[in-house]
Amino acid sequence: MSFSFFKPSRPKTPQEVVKAVKDSLMALDTKTVVEVKALEKAMEEVEKNLVAVRCMLCGDGEVEPNIDQVSQLVLEVCKEDVLSLVIHKLPNLGWEARKDLVHCWSMLLKQQVDSKYCSVEYIENNFELLDFLVVCYDNKEIALNCGLMLRECIKFPTLAKYILESASFELFFKFVELPNFDVASDAFSTFKDLLTKHGTVVAEYLTAHYDEFFDHYEKLLTSPNYVTRRQSLKLLSEFLLEAPNSHIMKRYVLEVRYLKIMMTLLKDSSKNIQISAFHIFKVFVANPNKPREVKVILAKNNEKLVELLDNLTVGKGAEDEQFEEEKELIIKEIKRLSCLANFG
Repeated sequence: MSFSFFKPSRPKTPQEVVKAVKDSLMALDTKTVVEVKALEKAMEEVEKNLVAVRCMLCGDGEVEPNIDQVSQLVLEVCKEDVLSLVIHKLPNLGWEARKDLVHCWSMLLKQQVDSKYCSVEYIENNFELLDFLVVCYDNKEIALNCGLMLRECIKFPTLAKYILESASFELFFKFVELPNFDVASDAFSTFKDLLTKHGTVVAEYLTAHYDEFFDHYEKLLTSPNYVTRRQSLKLLSEFLLEAPNSHIMKRYVLEVRYLKIMMTLLKDSSKNIQISAFHIFKVFVANPNKPREVKVILAKNNEKLVELLDNLTVGKGAEDEQFEEEKELIIKEIKRLSCLANFG
């Protein structure tokens, strides 16, 4: 006797999986969203189909993913504009579906077909999707999901370059100070990746947008929020000290306004901020090509600066020895400047 009705159903092809995802996402239209039962059913379909995509991309724990099927799936996702669709439908998805989507997003971007990153190329042809993801930081329900998706995109130089040069990049200076701590922290993680992942791209951006960028950055360094001050100061030293940014550093340490900011941060109530400020302040002092205005300020404030530096320590061990050596040299240079009769 045949029990054919117990026979497992035929696995879906990549084309069928993508069509199912697309159809279920399209079903999340305005009419569906306002009808509770219809919405629940549509959400279940989306979740089920995203799980199918994830299993095809990563395997199900028992069966390894089929490379040919993965390649077909990636091509189909791009061909059917599913990447665009999932981003625009993100605000309508439930927590579980968003989690699966972020996982799939990461896998899709990494997949190569014939040595080409098809999903990355798709985004390069639809750069507005990156702007949409950035703006989503304003929606705390999906902000962390969008942050994860953005950081996956930023791993690719062309996508990072677009965000840096887009109008939406300026929004990060607002997002890193949002009242929701989790969202602000996530935005700062993305901001940091943009400024540290691709040295040459960042150097080109800072060269072209120097005044505009550092005008905005000054507000972070002088923020009343301790976390913002500390994180932005630490990040500043990270990207300024990168080799491709050496010309940016040289330009930065010529400016009196930024020297004054570092001097103010040396007086901060937080020792961590004081130490981070010192590592940038020392470059102003050690610069062999100090402009006259910098020399004058260092000389006029020499007593207060020497007192501040004398009281500044990092702790014990090799790190402390190096810090003390650097501090001694900086104090010596400040004292030397104060002894000069004029500043030519």
